[in-house]
Amino acid sequence: MPIRGEFWTPIDSPAFFVICFTCVPAIAVACWIEVTYEPPLWVHLFTSFPLLMLACLLPLRPLKGWLVNSQYFYKAEEGKIDRDYVRPAATSATVEQQPVAPLHSTDC
Repeated sequence: MPIRGEFWTPIDSPAFFVICFTCVPAIAVACWIEVTYEPPLWVHLFTSFPLLMLACLLPLRPLKGWLVNSQYFYKAEEGKIDRDYVRPAATSATVEQQPVAPLHSTDC
């Protein structure tokens, strides 16, 4: 649990990365086994199901630890809107904009 005023809590990012990088390939392997060998359901129960469970559950905890650690290391904090931001002045290299004629003429 982060201390008040500190911000390092990955909510869904570990699950998202695990789904994208390990679960999708595990499902692809299960589909490949099904298409190539057409095994009975019990074969998937003993091959594809454990593969999917291991691919989904094992990386979650280390990935969450790594993300929390990197947020702490880089002093991550909530995004803020800088109300005092001043846009830099235009330099001479920028092209001045020409006035644009109106699309519809009112004098018909």
